[in-house]
Amino acid sequence: MVMIPNCNKSVPYLSKFIDFDKKQNLFYDNLYIKDYDYVIKIPFPLIRTFKEKIKFEKFNLAKYTYLLDYE
Repeated sequence: MVMIPNCNKSVPYLSKFIDFDKKQNLFYDNLYIKDYDYVIKIPFPLIRTFKEKIKFEKFNLAKYTYLLDYE
């Protein structure tokens, strides 16, 4: 017997963009979860000068400098 998972649940809409934190002088790769208005912020590893962690926070466009979105 094969069990097939229920596919009725909707997948949250994700968009990706890059921004810049002026205070920490750091670029972030972001995954924005539109349904919940949250963003997962992943620092770019190539330009890090110190150890940064992935951030999960309420989306606030005024806090960072938006650079571009991408697919």
